[in-house]
Amino acid sequence: MTGTILPLEKFWDRPNRVSVLLACAGMVAAIALLDWWTLPYVSLGFLYLLPIMLAAGFLPRPAIIGVCAACAVLTEAFSSLDPAGRVSRLIFETLALAGCGLFVSELLRSRRLGLETQDRLRALVETSPAAIVTLDQRGVVELMNRAAVELLVPSEETLIGQPIAPFLPELQNALRFDREARLRTSMQCQAHRGNGETFAAEVWFSTYLENGAAKLAAIIADVSEEQPDAAPSTPERPESAGRPSLNGRQAAVLRLVFEGLPNSQIASRLEMTPSAVKNTLQQLFSKARVNNRSRLVRVALERYRDLL
Repeated sequence: MTGTILPLEKFWDRPNRVSVLLACAGMVAAIALLDWWTLPYVSLGFLYLLPIMLAAGFLPRPAIIGVCAACAVLTEAFSSLDPAGRVSRLIFETLALAGCGLFVSELLRSRRLGLETQDRLRALVETSPAAIVTLDQRGVVELMNRAAVELLVPSEETLIGQPIAPFLPELQNALRFDREARLRTSMQCQAHRGNGETFAAEVWFSTYLENGAAKLAAIIADVSEEQPDAAPSTPERPESAGRPSLNGRQAAVLRLVFEGLPNSQIASRLEMTPSAVKNTLQQLFSKARVNNRSRLVRVALERYRDLL
């Protein structure tokens, strides 16, 4: 016999709220009827735990306590115990049922918050104009955004689930350090595209632990177009070499473009008109010799890091 089994983590999804709550109400009614039918031989009040735990994923705390109190009243209504101790039993039964219900509710609330945070982070990475990849402890790509695909795999294929070593072997080596050593640094290295082309890459990366396993997150930029004969103005600030200077407005707009803000939000943040933002962007495109925001962000990472 085959069938579809709903995964446990999907059971408490919000679209299932009405159907689950209706099922729980039916279970409470069935347990009360069965408890009345078995009176006075068996007390089935403990069965109320099941619908309470199922409903706890959708009800607010006061409603959970109210449902638990109602179930405690039903338990006492069909109980053959001495009526003299009914009040104290009602209190303890309500507390016991509410404790289980609130415990499940908090577990599910924490789980939802964790999933929502992961979704936000994933959306941030995937929409970033900078090339971002994350690796597991074996050096296998767990996540890469669109910019990383365009940089490393011009054929539009994805590297998720594949080792990073053929493309950036130095990142694979960074994971070989002791797992307690947290690295947060940058490096220049040779990188390889999927079509066999080699280019110079600037990589900013950090290692971290997740569930006891060492992982790595990296931002990758193509720096092969930098002029090798451009002499730095000062040895201490090599990042300012071979680049046009930016005025205050251009630097401010560049920082907000790097943060991923659209023109409307940049205009609001800097108290500029949208046309002024557009003109400033065109100036930045001209100075960086690019024609879109994605390439502008890459140039910013390569040449204007001190301004970001």
